[in-house]
Amino acid sequence: MQNLPVRQEKGGIAMATTATATATAAEIQLVVFQLEEETYGVEINHVQEIIRMQSITQIPRTPAFIEGVINLRGRIIPVIDLHKRFNLSRLEITNNTRIMVVELGQVTVGMIVDSVSEVLRLPVTSIEPPPPIITGIDVAYLQGVGKWNDRLIILLNLDRVLRESEQRQLQQEIAAGVEKQ
Repeated sequence: MQNLPVRQEKGGIAMATTATATATAAEIQLVVFQLEEETYGVEINHVQEIIRMQSITQIPRTPAFIEGVINLRGRIIPVIDLHKRFNLSRLEITNNTRIMVVELGQVTVGMIVDSVSEVLRLPVTSIEPPPPIITGIDVAYLQGVGKWNDRLIILLNLDRVLRESEQRQLQQEIAAGVEKQ
């Protein structure tokens, strides 16, 4: 695993954005996490920080996969439960459960994951397109499947986790919820 410059934040780790955190054209750098028994990865340039699970304020009339919002150093951040979004069974919150704060299109959101395990560089030659028949997670959310040593890493396409209409709806509902407070 590549050593990355990180700065400790209260309750989590802020991801570095220095030149040492970027991958070369022949490889991508991933933040690797778990949902149920599967290993997933997202490109590090989408990840702002990783924080411990905290209290989430629910907002009425949001889609079922939106858990609510958190206050992250004065910013209101919507939180998505990836188990619900991908129609996976819900596991119990543990000490390993994390919220990954990421950029999804035009909105910053937190994504609840079972655990975050590592940051790694994956050669692009090790990535294959998603198989035509995949169970459990909609292929639209996938960027590909990476082979790393003896593991497979499901690569998420974060731009598709929320459709544009869902991003707009979420921004409007959060703005309306903030105005009421």
